[in-house]
Amino acid sequence: MQPTSLPDVFDPRIHAAGPPHAAFRELRDRAPVAWQEEREVLGWPAGRGFWAVTRHRDVVRVLKDAATYSSRLGATQIRDPDPADLPFIRRMMLNQDPPEHGRLRRLAGRAFTPRRIERFEATARARARRLLGAAREAGGEVDLVRGVTDDYALLNLTDLLGVPAEDRGLLHAWTERVIAYQDPDEPPVLDADGRPVNPRSPAMLAEMFTYAQELAAYKRKHPADDLMTALATTELADAELEMFFFLLTVAGNDTVRSAAPGGVLALCGHPDEQGRLWRREVGVDTAVDELLRAHPPVLSFRRTAARDTELAGTRIAAGDKVVVFHVSANHDERVFPHPHRLDLGRRPNPHVSFGDGPHVCLGAHFARLQLRVFYEELREACAGVESAGTPRRLVSNFINGIKSLPVRLREP
Repeated sequence: MQPTSLPDVFDPRIHAAGPPHAAFRELRDRAPVAWQEEREVLGWPAGRGFWAVTRHRDVVRVLKDAATYSSRLGATQIRDPDPADLPFIRRMMLNQDPPEHGRLRRLAGRAFTPRRIERFEATARARARRLLGAAREAGGEVDLVRGVTDDYALLNLTDLLGVPAEDRGLLHAWTERVIAYQDPDEPPVLDADGRPVNPRSPAMLAEMFTYAQELAAYKRKHPADDLMTALATTELADAELEMFFFLLTVAGNDTVRSAAPGGVLALCGHPDEQGRLWRREVGVDTAVDELLRAHPPVLSFRRTAARDTELAGTRIAAGDKVVVFHVSANHDERVFPHPHRLDLGRRPNPHVSFGDGPHVCLGAHFARLQLRVFYEELREACAGVESAGTPRRLVSNFINGIKSLPVRLREP
């Protein structure tokens, strides 16, 4: 075990003030694979501890080596699930290892084609234009999250899935329940003994799964050019279809929902780079990747050692939890010169905001498209964007979320 003087990067409350970059740098320099205690926090019970992996090279190694670092053994959240829930949780592609994971990914890939996604560009562009236009007409000062990016991400996702307009609020509520479970603004559901219930447990997802089956049945009778029609007409079992709907609803929504305001926050903090983007001195695609590097939507992912191994000179025992921190890897000085300086023209830019290896984000193309369109329309809507207040961040050691971002859109 590492010395206890090392900084704590587990406590979700630490991340509510922004990623603890000084702590991550200390870990990268002193103990790139560092033991972390899981103390009781915010009503959630203490855990058995884990290895925090913070250097880019080691994060990539863990993500690519599914044989050594398993997603299936203990799933992908830092806290251990209830052992009784593990068979249920393992139905999800995210919590599987090759070769089972590959079969589901291939099935999903047939539906999640770049051609289908690209058809949504015009819809996404019109939506971004409308939302940003309304913000500008309201005086130019807006909570970007509540006024623009929450709706932008959710409505794009429901269009792609084929969810009826009247049901879109359900997806928002289900996403909040899963993503914000550590945040005091989202009080946990308690069991009979007063303990928080895992939002990914069968009981908490029953409503979503019932809806997924009803929607799939409707799509079989009334097919359309959307993901749910494509998934409902594959050889997916009912349980696999339910888990796909869960994954697409939560990950598909929250990736852009976190990345878009996070990117704008980074632009507000670096007005010179914002000016380069507005003057078209850098390409938007390159800028999207740098903004994703600076503000990755996901802070961390967990694996479990399938066998005794060694990583960066540290011995890891079979069964140990190994947690990679994307946000730290994206700021590793060994890979990114001046990592805390935003450089919208940065090349190369091997960030891990969408992961790496067999579990690299299936919807990365869709997310990049939405972000590119959003920044292009933001540039058209105003002469620049600046902070108009203090942002409020999600209390989480998993999602790099922003709950509120007051900004001012300058007049064109």
